[in-house]
Amino acid sequence: MRAAFVLYENMTALDLIGPYEVLAGHPELTTHFVAERTGPVACDSGAVLHADTTLSELPDPDVIVVPGSGHWRPVLENGSLIAWLAAAHPTARWTTSVCTGSTLLAAAGLLTGRPATTHWAVRDTLAGLGAEVVTDRVVVDGNVITAAGVSAGIDMGLLLARELWGGRMADTIQLAIEYAPETPGEAGSPETADPELVTTVRTLINR
Repeated sequence: MRAAFVLYENMTALDLIGPYEVLAGHPELTTHFVAERTGPVACDSGAVLHADTTLSELPDPDVIVVPGSGHWRPVLENGSLIAWLAAAHPTARWTTSVCTGSTLLAAAGLLTGRPATTHWAVRDTLAGLGAEVVTDRVVVDGNVITAAGVSAGIDMGLLLARELWGGRMADTIQLAIEYAPETPGEAGSPETADPELVTTVRTLINR
């Protein structure tokens, strides 16, 4: 089973690395970091990942994982990536996204009329691209899985592991990575955060 973990300039590293760490150790999965060209890809945090496969070299992966970006608006103009997603999805077993990566799926026509989620500050944009926006942390519709903001990629990865290999394996992975979040604050969602903070973060993400 071949998994395409999609890289592009200014992507958010954890969007991709979270589900990668969940899924990559399974012996049935061969992982590929795919991009328009091989070589280094700079993330929005300054971290650098390495693409080992071009989009054209892997036109038909079984699993697709698309991260979001802190600079997500320009990515919607990445015609090569959007065309690849539109062409690769019909034969994929699962197509997934994390955070604003769902806007790329929508731009490729994959979410039209379908329930999907994204980062809370980008819900209106996702709706404008034709999706039926849901506020859940992870949304499954057919063979498409979308996850909300950055950290939700781990939740998505565990759900996908459950779909691929069953509950026992997903639980084994969860225990192995010791995923049991206990956050020190209450600002993890716009519903629980201070309204002024919500406005500040919304402005930053939509700048």
